Amino acid sequence: MREPVELRRQRILSVVRSRGAVKVSVLAAELDVSVVTVRRDVEELTRVGRLRRGHGVARPVVDAPEPATVPAARTEEPAGDGAAVALVVPERHSYLYETLHGARTVLEESGMRIALHIAPQSAGAERPLVERALADGARGLLIAPRWRNAGSEELDYGWLAEVGVPTVLMERRPRPGSALHALDSVCSDHWYGTHLAVDHLVSLGHRRIVLAARDDSPTARTIRTAFAEIAAARPEVDDWSTVLSSPAAVPGPGPQTPGAPAEAPPAFDPDGDATAVDLAALLRERGATAAVLHGDVDALMLVQRLAEGGIQVPRDCSVVAYDDVVAALGSTPLTAVAPPKAEIGRAAAELLLYRLAGTAGATGPVRRTELLPTLKIRGSAQPIPTPED
Repeated sequence: MREPVELRRQRILSVVRSRGAVKVSVLAAELDVSVVTVRRDVEELTRVGRLRRGHGVARPVVDAPEPATVPAARTEEPAGDGAAVALVVPERHSYLYETLHGARTVLEESGMRIALHIAPQSAGAERPLVERALADGARGLLIAPRWRNAGSEELDYGWLAEVGVPTVLMERRPRPGSALHALDSVCSDHWYGTHLAVDHLVSLGHRRIVLAARDDSPTARTIRTAFAEIAAARPEVDDWSTVLSSPAAVPGPGPQTPGAPAEAPPAFDPDGDATAVDLAALLRERGATAAVLHGDVDALMLVQRLAEGGIQVPRDCSVVAYDDVVAALGSTPLTAVAPPKAEIGRAAAELLLYRLAGTAGATGPVRRTELLPTLKIRGSAQPIPTPED
């Protein structure tokens, strides 16, 4: 199903606001659409005053500070890349771009130059980028590895623990007891976020709940595990189950996370290709009246498919999305769990600057910081009708 126009334009705005000027051709490649389509979107966003357009480039309405500029008061700092902090995030990840924007604000206000590296969607993509940044003289590292599966996560533990410069993980919590357990990290408490979603639905009278979630990131795996634990422990929940939110949301080849709850597999066509998740059929089969959907893009697409299957949100099924990047933009704005994405980036950058300051205490105990998500109520979830209704 084609991505809604407004959703695509919101993704364009997110990328441009987080990076500054971006070539139209780069946007087209990242959004997996034609250059003509992106050019038309940029023209419309420019017309309504949300972007500025140059020769083949989309720019934010307010120019971001020049990343190579260091304030005069800090001229004693080493020039060039020696004064840089490397930021490494996955490509095509609007959630982490908000985190990146939060970190960028803190670093630029401190006068620290930023060296941004976008990791492609391939196994082990982060390591050569980090090695290149270190060779260029980066003083510190903020990183959010993709970690599509538990195997790729384990492979990164050894080299990332030996980077040799102050490092802070963003939105990642390594396996307890691993080589990265004693590495500074700042992330959202996704167990609490999942609790907010389930608790809200239970408070509205829902007793049979489905989780449609991704399974190709640490956040997704945490949400799936948390949902199983929380739903099983709530006496009010009569039945719960999980399904992939998208056929493409799988971890890929490699070892899977042990102990993950059983799930309904995605459908497959006769040629062996994954097809759209039939959430409407699952809801009918389980008698479910509510669903938690992760992440936002998958959530909006699934709500559309529910409508095609004759299930209206919230009349027939209440929905809570997880991520809140673009959940409010649907034809039915979605109630959503909102992790503090920008605040994660700001807190991670502040912690890294603290480590780089070299003052007394800057080499103190490792910090593993968790920030709590909030619930944004927008009306896609409503109480179960009583017989009198």
